Amino acid sequence: MIEKKLIKKLQDLQQQEKILKRRLEYNHKKIRIEEINIKLSNPKYWDNPSITYNLYKEKQKIEKIVLSLKKISSIIKKNMVLIQKNGSINNMQKNNNIIELDLEKVNRIIKKLDLYTMFQKKTDVLNCYLDIQSGSGGLDAQNWAKILLRMYLKWINKKGFKSLIIEETGSDSDGIKSATIYVSGPYAYGWLRTETGIHRLVRQSPFNSTKKRHTSFCSIFVYPEIQDDKKKINIKNNELRIDVYRSSGAGGQHVNKTESAVRITHIPTGIVTQSQNDRSQHKNKNQALKQMISKLNQLDIQNQNIKKKISEKSKADIRWGNQIRSYILDDARIKDIRTGIETTNIQEVLNGNLDQFIISSLKIGL
Repeated sequence: MIEKKLIKKLQDLQQQEKILKRRLEYNHKKIRIEEINIKLSNPKYWDNPSITYNLYKEKQKIEKIVLSLKKISSIIKKNMVLIQKNGSINNMQKNNNIIELDLEKVNRIIKKLDLYTMFQKKTDVLNCYLDIQSGSGGLDAQNWAKILLRMYLKWINKKGFKSLIIEETGSDSDGIKSATIYVSGPYAYGWLRTETGIHRLVRQSPFNSTKKRHTSFCSIFVYPEIQDDKKKINIKNNELRIDVYRSSGAGGQHVNKTESAVRITHIPTGIVTQSQNDRSQHKNKNQALKQMISKLNQLDIQNQNIKKKISEKSKADIRWGNQIRSYILDDARIKDIRTGIETTNIQEVLNGNLDQFIISSLKIGL
């Protein structure tokens, strides 16, 4: 009886393996690894370190998936043989325990691989930028922006990604007006892209002596880092306005004493990017320009009306439109508008446990 149950479990896992291989284009990936190996063995590529580096990176990512699928297949086959070889009752019990442990291992691998099926966009694998912009709600909104900054930094750390605050504009209170985080790691953009939208906070205001209920809004905009700047976006110098200023956020004493921070405005669209992370004004300018290219490219891919989304008029509309999530602290409730996922564990979410929302939104194809 136990053997029949184990055989059924193994057969179910075999079926899941077949589905994963199809969805993750297993055969295509094996062919692609062979193509990369041929290129890497060709001396003509050795003179171009950037091409060689990108090929190694691509191979590493593909091999991770291929080897995981091979491991699943190997474990299933091994355990099918074990079941067939069961002899004495003692051997049967021992082998069944081994098989059960292997089944748990396969389930963990499948669960991990299943996440990759959600990342089907070409840009999903890229590093990305996450912009936080406080909206309507005054001091409360600026404080809410700071809370969101902390929340995303904690999530980034939990996922094993690296983060760098490119720009942070402080406010007169315990909050920020805006911030930009650079997030690096495999599938950083894929994980974060569905967080773009309006995040609404409802709570008793800590900035109001009567502690009245207050509603605040912040916008989040996530866009991938474009590696080939010349591929799609061509920005003319006369379309850019470049301003330098002293940082009003964190960054060290040198930032506040020198005008090293750079703000770039794309005049035709009103898009603004800022960088104040480095001592060097030149490096900050390059970083802000890089963000500008990535931002314009992302808006172009999404086929959005750039002027309406990024102009000052649209910034004033960070209120009820395009809401993706409501954080209602008074009722101890957070609800994702798009997926319907709801939780009462507010502190856990604000401490960076966002996967329940992110995975659900990715699975429904947002």
